[in-house]
Amino acid sequence: MSVSDRLPDYPVNSDFVKKLKSALEGRDEARLRDLICADVRHVDAVIELANDDWMKDPSAQLPPGVLAGLWTLEYKRELTTPLCIAAAQGHTACVRHLLGCGADPDASPGGRGALHEACLGGHTACARLLLQHRADPDLLSAEGLAPLHLCRTAASLGCAQALLEHCASVQLEGSASRDTPLHVAAQRGLDEHARLYLNHGARVDARNGRGETALSTACGAAWRPNEQARCLRLCALLLRHGAAADTRDEDERSPLHKACGHARPSLARLLLRHGADARALDYGGASPLARVLQTAACAPDAKPQLTVQELLNHGSPTVWPDAFPKVLKSCAAVPAVIEVLFNSYPQLRVSESWKEVIPEEVFQVHQAFYQALFALAHTPRCLQHLCRCAIRKSFGRKCFSLVPLLPLPESLQNYLLLEPEGVLH
Repeated sequence: MSVSDRLPDYPVNSDFVKKLKSALEGRDEARLRDLICADVRHVDAVIELANDDWMKDPSAQLPPGVLAGLWTLEYKRELTTPLCIAAAQGHTACVRHLLGCGADPDASPGGRGALHEACLGGHTACARLLLQHRADPDLLSAEGLAPLHLCRTAASLGCAQALLEHCASVQLEGSASRDTPLHVAAQRGLDEHARLYLNHGARVDARNGRGETALSTACGAAWRPNEQARCLRLCALLLRHGAAADTRDEDERSPLHKACGHARPSLARLLLRHGADARALDYGGASPLARVLQTAACAPDAKPQLTVQELLNHGSPTVWPDAFPKVLKSCAAVPAVIEVLFNSYPQLRVSESWKEVIPEEVFQVHQAFYQALFALAHTPRCLQHLCRCAIRKSFGRKCFSLVPLLPLPESLQNYLLLEPEGVLH
């Protein structure tokens, strides 16, 4: 009999479950403790917290999607045990009581055991109690995830430490994605978790089912602005432990492609200075520069021009001149990107027809810049710019390291490194 067909000791419509849900929703710890420690018939009772199988109830009100033919035939049924509930809520005293009464630490009628729940909630004391009572540190959930895969928050670091102390496998691949715990830490920006796993022998360049390393996963994750510094620390940690900066996933995208796709200049700089190839092409033929140009209009607050600068100062090819109008069209709202890119050419013939690709409202907002751009339609670039291009061509992909060594004022060094000024000359 499968878990979904098992008859629970306490069905979802029972008085016990109603009281239990009320205690959970009201965060009534005393009532919850009484229910799961004293009122259940036995410590490993199976409790049904949810069951939306409307097909078995002719009187049920059907979801609107059914009438449109969009509703899946699968339904959600949530089975659990008192021990799982106590561990999920972080009630250490309840966990201790239930284990003392002989509760099975690995029982998982709902697909996850108590140890999974403790790790998911970051409840270290509960996790340690369960492990002391011989809970399996590598028990797989119904989704194929071990407890280490569920250490997904900063608060779960203690749980991860406890699991490793009890010989949890740091290389276990989880579910269809085949993520290792290090991949999970990289995805979530958990640099301390990553350090812990690496110190316990995690393979820094292990690949998941998409061909990604932990570094690739970290560079492709969607970080909030306040998480950028932590992401950078994590990637620097992986690189110090030998992560290859230029590995490719199943789509031939490198970590640099992904960092540029999110317009992260500090991360792009870190990768480039560890050997990432600014000229690399993915399966679609896109370079890291193309990735940041595709992102620029959607992420102006990320200052995509800084990422464009980093790439060009590390030897990235510029855009084919005939394709420049397409860049102008997609990045018109971020003129600093246009400026940096335009200044990377010794001479680029400006056409009056380019005005047609710039929305009128964008032109009005950035009128001074675009007037300066179109004024170059009949004027050659200044000698200073031509000297800049000659020096940059001589230095090639070492511009970033050689320009700062020149005995020049900082303002001229910045000029050579394409620092935007807000206007074109």
